Amino acid sequence: MNTHESPLPPDLEVKLRAYDRWHRVLDDYSLRMDNPDAYHDELLCQADDMDRLGVVTWHEWRELRIEADQAYLRAVAGADYHG
Repeated sequence: MNTHESPLPPDLEVKLRAYDRWHRVLDDYSLRMDNPDAYHDELLCQADDMDRLGVVTWHEWRELRIEADQAYLRAVAGADYHG
């Protein structure tokens, strides 16, 4: 018998994958440098989707949005250009 069972509960696996996708956007240097507005919009959209689907709690959703806002402010301030 060859079955594949995930060691994680399905809800946790979904949550971890969603966070992984969100953090990949957060770390997307090219998007952040080329289009900070689209970068910010994508982070907010993913956070909102995670909330709408019930993947994150209200507190987690709020923290994602705060982190997205802070990353956006650093991007428009030129943090990637100034090291």
